[in-house]
Amino acid sequence: MRYRTLGRTGIKVSPYALGTLMFATSVGNTDPADSARVLHKALDAGINFIDTADAYGDSEEVVGAALKGRRDDVVLATKFSRPMGQDPNQQGASRRWIMTAVEHSLRRLQTDYIDLYQIHRPDPDTDIEETLSALSDLVHSGKVRAIGSSQTPASEIVEAQWVAQRRGLERFRTEQPPYSILNRGIEREVLPNIQRYGMGAVVWGPLGQGLLTGRVRKGGPNDLSRARFFRHLNDERRLDVVEQLIPVAAEAGLPMTHLAMAFTIAHPGVTSALLGARTEAQLDDLLGGLNVALDDDVLDRIDEIVPPGTDVGTLDQAYLPAPLLDPALRRRPATDRSAA
Repeated sequence: MRYRTLGRTGIKVSPYALGTLMFATSVGNTDPADSARVLHKALDAGINFIDTADAYGDSEEVVGAALKGRRDDVVLATKFSRPMGQDPNQQGASRRWIMTAVEHSLRRLQTDYIDLYQIHRPDPDTDIEETLSALSDLVHSGKVRAIGSSQTPASEIVEAQWVAQRRGLERFRTEQPPYSILNRGIEREVLPNIQRYGMGAVVWGPLGQGLLTGRVRKGGPNDLSRARFFRHLNDERRLDVVEQLIPVAAEAGLPMTHLAMAFTIAHPGVTSALLGARTEAQLDDLLGGLNVALDDDVLDRIDEIVPPGTDVGTLDQAYLPAPLLDPALRRRPATDRSAA
C-alpha cells in the first residue's frame, strides 16, 4: 500500500478510504457484525482511512463498536451539519451546534478524538468565521486533529482559507467533493483550488452511485425500487456514457469498477476515494483493483467520452446553493421588476 499525505497535515492515508453510509442498519447492511467484518477486512488489506457521519443513521455506533481494539490503527473521519432532529438548531455549522454535535459523535464512536472533523454541507446561515472559530477550539482542545469541508463551491473554499489566515484560525485541511468519470465538474475550479491551498481531496461517489459498476445497463433489468431513490439510475444521458465506457474497460482488461476507481485516484489533486462497500464480496472486488494504474491511452479515451471538467446529467445528493433552490433568492419582487 502506497500511502498519501492528507493535504499538509502530515497524516498518511490509503488511496482508498472506507465510506460507511452502508453500515447504517436502516439503509445498508442490517447486521452490524457483517459491517464489522467488512471494516476489519479493509484494515487488514492496508486501508487505514474510515469515513462516516452523524447523519448516516447508526453508522457511527456500528463503526465505533467495530473499531474496539483497533482505534489507533485508523484515521477516523466523521461529519456534522445535516439535520439531526426537528429542532432547527440541531443542524448547521453554528458554534452552538458544533460543540454539541462533536460530543455526540465522540460518544457514538467510542473515542476520545476525531482525526478529521468535516462540515457535511455548507451552511449559508452561519458566518464562516464562527464555524472556523468553533472548530479551532476543538483542535486546540485535542478532541479533533484536523478539520475539513464537503461539497463546497470553489469561491467558498477560497473565502474559508482567507478568513482562517486573517483571523489566525485553523483552516480546512480537506474537501470532500463528488468525483467520478460521470461527474468531472470539480476539475474546473474545485480541484485546482484544493491543490492551490495544499488541501487533501477525499472524493465520494467514484462509482457514480452504482452506474459505473457495469451492473446497470441501458434497457437492462435495473433495480427500479432503488431507482425510486436514485433518479440517476434512469438518466438516459448517464446510461449512454456507461455503454461507451464498457468497451473501454473490456479492451483494457479491467472490470468497470477497477476502471472507475483507478480514474479517480489518478488525478494529482485527489488524495483518497471513498469505497461504499456494503458486503465483503463488494469490498473484495474493489480491493482487487487497488494497484491498477490507467495508462494515458485509456485516460485519453475517457476524456473523449466525458470531456474534462464536465458533468453528465445530475448527481443525486449533490449540494445545490440556496439561490438554485429558492426562487425568492434569484427574483426581484414583482413590484421592482419594471425597468420604468
